[in-house]
Parts: sequence; structure tokens; C-alpha cells
Amino acid sequence: MCGIVGYVGPDEALPIVLEGLRRLEYRGYDSAGVAVLDGGLGVVKRAGKLGELEAALDEEGNPTGSVGMGHTRWATHGAPTDRNAHPHLDCGGHVAVIHNGIIENHQSLRVRLEKEGHSLVSETDTECVAHLVEEKLRDGGPLADAVRAAVRELEGAFSLVVCSLDEPDALVGVKVSSPLIVGLGDGETLLASDIPAVLHRTTTVVPLDEGMLVEVRAAGATFTDLDGMPLDPAPITVDWDVARAQKGGYETFMRKEIDEQPAAIRDTLVGRMVGERLVLDELRGSDDALREVTKVFVVACGTAFHSGLVAKYAIEHWTRLPVEAEIASEFRYRDPVLGPDTLTLAVSQSGETIDTLEAARHARRQGSQVIAVTNTVGSSLAREADGVLYTHAGPEIGVAATKTFATQMVSQYLVALYLAQVRGTKFPEEIAEVLTELDQLPAKVERAIALDDQVRALAERYRDARDVLFIGRHTGYPAALEGALKLKELSYVHAEGHPAGELKHGPIALIEDGVPVVAVATRCHVYPKMLSNIQEVRARGARVIAVATEGDTEVGALADHVLHVPATPELMSPVVVTVPMQLLAYHVATMRGCDVDQPRNLAKSVTVE
Repeated sequence: MCGIVGYVGPDEALPIVLEGLRRLEYRGYDSAGVAVLDGGLGVVKRAGKLGELEAALDEEGNPTGSVGMGHTRWATHGAPTDRNAHPHLDCGGHVAVIHNGIIENHQSLRVRLEKEGHSLVSETDTECVAHLVEEKLRDGGPLADAVRAAVRELEGAFSLVVCSLDEPDALVGVKVSSPLIVGLGDGETLLASDIPAVLHRTTTVVPLDEGMLVEVRAAGATFTDLDGMPLDPAPITVDWDVARAQKGGYETFMRKEIDEQPAAIRDTLVGRMVGERLVLDELRGSDDALREVTKVFVVACGTAFHSGLVAKYAIEHWTRLPVEAEIASEFRYRDPVLGPDTLTLAVSQSGETIDTLEAARHARRQGSQVIAVTNTVGSSLAREADGVLYTHAGPEIGVAATKTFATQMVSQYLVALYLAQVRGTKFPEEIAEVLTELDQLPAKVERAIALDDQVRALAERYRDARDVLFIGRHTGYPAALEGALKLKELSYVHAEGHPAGELKHGPIALIEDGVPVVAVATRCHVYPKMLSNIQEVRARGARVIAVATEGDTEVGALADHVLHVPATPELMSPVVVTVPMQLLAYHVATMRGCDVDQPRNLAKSVTVE
């Protein structure tokens, strides 16, 4: 969940590295630092956001040189201080290391290194790596061999980039679980933890596979495994342009990405129907294997988990297969019953979420088929799964997921329909009818976004609320969970999502006069029960904000405020009803002075357990 950028080429490295870091600051913003090979090793680093580093560079002077690397940090080991910021150096200041992930055996390494005379000055796990490389270089040989030898002593999930004064024309990168990509430019080569960091220089990238090491020079990159055997990974061309990774005139990335949801949904759906059949070529597996599936697991974290709850309803309804939706961090520790007759859907925007990645790996070890649902081409999850369905949402820079949530749901609808097709639980004309409904979602989401002025007025009214409850039934329940998550992560207001029928089993004790309750009350088969739940909270003094179906006048007699969204089949309604809740969280947070793109304590991609 830290940001890594490296550059080797003919131009000054520092401006290129800093631009890459700006594009990755969403991955971590507790501290930032750079190292440039300029005859010596020029290192500047500061606690705080990237602006603090840039101010220090202005004050101290910019190190010059055509080989450099930089880092933005999301703290795990050691507080966010200048001393703990990356890059970290060896004893003599000849080796610099930047790192994403966790070195699990760092404490034992630290003890051993200090006994051998090394002086470690930070609290981080990363610094041990610089001293290990220093040791290995004493034996002679190239930097890549020293890094390989050091990595053999490390335990954990990590990616590293290392430079040394012994090889001032090169950077060495290595991937063990955490993401790392190479950007291939014209006479220049880049390293980064995520694709947006290199798009201002190239659209040709090579995602590193597990256990891969790369030596980066201006003329190109050399790939080997951790035993030094040559590798020849294929590059991919990224179709995101630089502008799509920028705010495009919006005040924040999040607001821009809310508005991008209709286009993202369209891109996810395009080309899926050939004749009268749904075609998902990326799944790669055989239809025969899918016909043998007797149970489906969905594993995910956070917002992606909420999308998985929606998928559970759709898969069970359309295929009649039992589905368990699981928090990925708990999945492999409860000994789930998996085998060749099970299908595991692993959902992760980045494809690098370590809990989801490890859950998918566990499922595969147990013989389960694994299908990844991810937004990131070439990600670890995409490469390690048996099949993949890309969400085609484009880069999402805001930490809080919006358009990726919508496209995750739509992608899982497609998987559910494909299962129904190969298993014969729905006729072709029924599948075509559902696809027609899916094709109408972008227009309906646009109409939901048009509620912005109404939502802003509600946010102004309830901006100072101490507690907010979100309630729903059936697919309205995961929508309520997502609404509560958005409000709490953006505005830091205490918010909870509950199944509306559970209110009387405890949560209704939280209701007192004036407490806002957001009720997902669109037309569905449990609509009458939802109206009863609204009456329950109103009777105890709640102020009800109902998200209801256009044309519904009944709910208006019970709620204090109503936001009308287009009528949508109930299995698909979360795609539409979550939009006003995203807007509510956005406006409340903005009015409270919160940073909606980079909420406190959060990072975009969680790559450590």
C-alpha cells in the first residue's frame, strides 16, 4: 500500500519520479522520499504528504542525476516520521532501498545485523534490507545477485527497489506478493507499484510475476527469477491516457469518479453478447468444469465484499447454486470446505489486496476453481486465478471506491448469468432480457447522479449528526452497508448499516430523537416490510431519508425526505441506489472539511495483512 517509482534514462530523474509519486499518493501519504544517483547518493525525505517533500527539496536543493527512485508511505512499522520515511540506507550510504509490504522476520534480522556491527537508525522493517544488501555486496558480484541473496533471507509479502553506488546506471526491483511493474519507454525505463505512475512517459508496461527480479537500465529491462534464470515476460499496452488519471476539472477525484460510473458500466458491458450467447472469454476455464460446480464462494474486503453480497443474491437466484460471501481476511482461517466442485470468486479492485489474494491462493490449493474480478490488468490476482473478468472502470484514484463498486457488481452479474447459461438454469431469451436490463443501468445511474442538488441540501441539514443508521432489506441490505461505509470513511461520522428486520433485535436502541436513518426503500418483494421498519424508527424520533422508486408516493407519507431513483429490477438496484448515498457521504465530508480523496488512516490498496 506504499507507492514506488523508479527512473533510469537520459533525462533528469527527480521531476519524473516526483510526477510519478503524485499519481501514486493515494497509495500512501504518511511520508515521502527520493534518492537520486548523482555521483553520490542524494536522499531527501519528509513526514507528511508529498508537498512536504517538495518543500524540503526547494529548500535544500534538488539532487541531479538520471537515475532515481521515490516512495510514498502508508506506515506499518514505525510512526510516520522523517527518520522512518523511505528510502533507507545501509551503514555507508552506498545502498538505498524502497519497499512496499511487510518483512515479517525483520525483528530477528535486526538483532542479527546489530550484533554484526550494523547501525540501524529507523523503526522500520525496510531498513534491514539495505543492510542485508550491503553484506551481500561485500562478497563482490553484481547488485542483482546481492538483492537475490538478501531476498532469500526475507519472509513476508513485499516488493523492493534497490540502487547502489556500485552500479550507478541501474535499479533492481523484485516482487514477492506485492505489486511491481516496469514501464518501457523510448531510451528510458521506469519501475512503479502501479500503472498510473508511468503513464506520463509510456503506455507499455510489464507486470512482474511472483518471484521475479528485474534489472532496469536506460536501454531496457532484464528479467530473471530469484535463482537468476532468464525470463521473457510479455509487455502489455495500457489504454488509459494520462488525462484519465487526472481530475479533469473536478475539485476531487472522488466526485469525478462518481460521475464516471455510467461510462464505466458501459465499458464493462461492451462486447459481452455475441449472437444470442453471453461470451466471457477471459474466464479461460472450461464450461464443463463450471457445470460441475455445486457451491460458490465470494471472497473480498470492504466495498468489494459488499459487491459480493449483491452477487450472492444474483447467483443464487439465477443459478440455484448455494453461495457464501466471505470477508477475505477470515476465509482461510476458518477452514472452509473447498474442492474441485466449488467455484471461488475473488473480488479486488487492485488485484493486489493481500487478504483477497491469500484467500484465492488458499482456495486454489484446496482444488477450487478461482475467478478473479478485478480492475487491474496484469495484477497478481488476475495472473494467479484460473480465469478473470476485468471491470474496465479505468484508474480510480480516490481511496473510497465508487465506480469500481458499480462495475464489480455488474461484472459479477455477468458471471452469474454465464453460470446460468452453461448450467441451463435460464433460457437464452431470459439471459438476453437480463442483459437488456443491464444495458439500461448507465442511463439510470445518470439520473441518480442528477439528484446531487437534493443530496447536497440534505447533507447541509445533517452534516453535524453524531450517528447515522442505514437500513435495507434483500439487496437493499448490502447497499445500506455500503452507504454506511462511505459516510464513515469519508466524513468520520459514526455510521452503521443493518438489515432492517434486525432493528428490533438490538440496533433500534440507538434510535433517539433526531437521529438520521437512511432507508433503502425501493419497490421490491419486501417493500411492505420495509415500510413497517421505517414506521418503527419514525415512532422513536428518527429522521428518515428514504431512497425510493420514482413515482412512489406511499413512502413519502412516512419519511421526512425522499430521494427518488429510477425503477430497477431488485437484483440490480444496488448499482443505482448507492449513488445518492455516495453523494451524501461526499457532501457531508466536504462540508466538514475532510479530505475525500485521501481519508485519514486509509490507503487505496491494502497489500499487507
